[in-house]
Amino acid sequence: MDHLMNESNKPLPDIIKEGLDVLFIGYNPGLKSAQEGHHYAGKSNRFWKLLYEAGLTPCKLNPHEDRELLKYGYGSTNIIDRESKSAAELTDEEYEAGREKLKELLKRYRPKIACYVGIGVYHKFAKKKNVKPGLQADSVVDGVLDYVCSSSSGLNRIPVDEQVNCFKGVLKLLENIK
Repeated sequence: MDHLMNESNKPLPDIIKEGLDVLFIGYNPGLKSAQEGHHYAGKSNRFWKLLYEAGLTPCKLNPHEDRELLKYGYGSTNIIDRESKSAAELTDEEYEAGREKLKELLKRYRPKIACYVGIGVYHKFAKKKNVKPGLQADSVVDGVLDYVCSSSSGLNRIPVDEQVNCFKGVLKLLENIK
C-alpha cells in the first residue's frame, strides 16, 4: 500500500511503503520543504539532480514530484521532523528522539537500503565517529543495509561529481542485491 505518513506534528509527510529498495533519510525539512510540503524543495538542494545523474531515476524530478519516488521503489524521510533553516539548529535531544523514531520506522517498513543523505545524519543515528561515505560495515537495524552519502544541501562544499559517484554506489549496491 503506497501512502504518505503524516502525523500532526510533522511539517513534511514521509514518503514510504513496505519493501522499498531505498529509503533516503535526511536531517530534517528545510524551511522551503516544510512550506511547500515536498522533500528537498530548497532552491540550492542537489538531491533531485544527484538521483538523476547517478542513474537512480530516468529523469530529473522536481520537488513537487517527490511522491513519484515510490514508482521507482524509493522513499524519503528525515531523522528529525522539525523544520529549520539549517541542520546546525537541531539539538541533541531532537536527534535522540529522532533516532528512536527512525529505528522503529526502519524496523516496520524494512527497506533494503537506508541511504543517509548526510554523513552527520548517520553519525547521529548510528552514534559512530569517523563515518565515511558508502556502505557501512554494520547496520543499525538488522536486515537493512546502511549506506551513507554526503548532504545534498547547497551549503555542502563537496564537489557534485563526488556526490554523484556516491549515489551511483547506491545504484550499484541495489543491482548487486536484487
